Amino acid sequence: MAKKAKLKLYATSLAAATLLAACGGTATDSTESTSNANSGNTEASDNILDVQFDVEVASLDPQIGTDGASFQVVASMMEGLYQLDPAGNAAPGMAEKTEVSEDGLTYTFTIRDAKWTNGDAVTAHDFVYAWQRLVDPETGSEYAYIMDIAGVENAAAIMDGSKAPDTLGAVAKDDKTLEVKLTHPVPYFESLMAFVSFFPMNEKFMTEVGANYGTSPETTIANGAFKLESYEPLATSIKLSKNEDYYDAANVALDGMNVLVIKDSQQAMLSYQNGDLDVVTLAGEQVDLFKADPEFINVQDGYLWYVSVNTQVEGLGNAKLRQAVAKSIDREAIVNTALKDGSIPAEFAIPTGLANGPDGKDFRETADTYLAQDLDAAAALFKEAKEELGAEEFTFSLLVEDTESAINVSQMIKSQVEANLEGLTVEIEQMPKKTRLDRMQQKDYDMGLTRWGPDYADPMTYLDLWVTGASNNNGSWSNERYDEIVKSAQTGELASDVEARWEALKEAEGILLDDAAILPVYQKGSAVMIKSNVSGVDFHTVGVPRVYKNAVID
Repeated sequence: MAKKAKLKLYATSLAAATLLAACGGTATDSTESTSNANSGNTEASDNILDVQFDVEVASLDPQIGTDGASFQVVASMMEGLYQLDPAGNAAPGMAEKTEVSEDGLTYTFTIRDAKWTNGDAVTAHDFVYAWQRLVDPETGSEYAYIMDIAGVENAAAIMDGSKAPDTLGAVAKDDKTLEVKLTHPVPYFESLMAFVSFFPMNEKFMTEVGANYGTSPETTIANGAFKLESYEPLATSIKLSKNEDYYDAANVALDGMNVLVIKDSQQAMLSYQNGDLDVVTLAGEQVDLFKADPEFINVQDGYLWYVSVNTQVEGLGNAKLRQAVAKSIDREAIVNTALKDGSIPAEFAIPTGLANGPDGKDFRETADTYLAQDLDAAAALFKEAKEELGAEEFTFSLLVEDTESAINVSQMIKSQVEANLEGLTVEIEQMPKKTRLDRMQQKDYDMGLTRWGPDYADPMTYLDLWVTGASNNNGSWSNERYDEIVKSAQTGELASDVEARWEALKEAEGILLDDAAILPVYQKGSAVMIKSNVSGVDFHTVGVPRVYKNAVID
């Protein structure tokens, strides 16, 4: 059940200008980058949307990208069989027509007339190539597993190396016809088809550029609303221009879009006030300063922020120690002091507003909560853990990306844990997001403050993260009963019994959190400023978090 906040903005207030005096200082290189990005668009520069990101865009490759920032840019340039409409529903994209067999196991897609930016027609073969590439172990995609989540035949066997990629249940019957075979009905299959990992790729172009794909405009291809004008990996700006060859170009109002990576929220707000940004995300004290402004909106995201614990690290394999840390965290203080952006405390692994069950109620309405702050219980658990581990003092590092909000949250976690668990020290390691992700993927960490956003509207988009051996199970946690439930809910007996499946998913969440396999912290909210003359930026809790195709500058 994807939700979406439609922007209805009114006349702007001049009150925001007072922040210049309140903040003081002058523009830094980040602001200059913003201005320079604007100056690069020589035509219709007043119709270029300037958007701030607080993290770098890690990859423009749809089969390699894993983060929300990358998804937003890739989804601006590329389109899959389906796309998200303004209400967050799956709407036809490259698929002009869809036919589903009576048993729900065969999907036949008719590909519309569309072009890549190299002049080639978009064909069914482009989807077959991209999907085989996604599950091929040689690609090393962290999102390969989502093909199995989609139920596509032979996906799991290809990923484990027992079958070849060309045995995947996706076949191009001809240039215009894509046939997909599933092993079992998947009620959210069409929603998944709007997700970035399932986007097509032009094999001829990819063969030409190889590993250099997405490193420059010359090595990037598009079939969507925009195309790449300039980009350097992990650079401070990305420029997109309208793709006039896009089949729906007549309904794209923008001439282009600039993405500016500005991690300091105060500096980003100065750029917004200077007129260099149209969309900016606020943090901390800024929210109080601007929440009454007509250009301010608050959006509830689907992202769950949590501390991933590496259970292979000495001490952290002890469940009581993990539970003690979790119960020593004051989540209310974190969202009310460090964030102030509409985020809510998370005593759960499945966020609110993700999906409704067979009873029509949101998952959280009928599920339990876990690991609430309880300092007495935390102290008792820590005492038992110390006795079991034969040690009185512990020091663990906490990896955190170098954004203002992540740093603020990590500092509060450190302060709370050290104050409430005498003998436990937390050492914060700050680094760019890509470095943090790489370190955690390599399991080179003790604890890591990380997040996950839902790819589709079902609790499985979270629960399958922590099965034994899963590519995103960075903490190497393992539980036989948990694995059994998840597997059955995906492809076993539970998959065909919607009520029993729903109850089993609640049980799985309980197993995960009772064992403190992860330490939930908060569900993200976004405090955003958008210029009053901008409308049509679509916010989603599932899949691509923000879509800019429908944006309009009046």
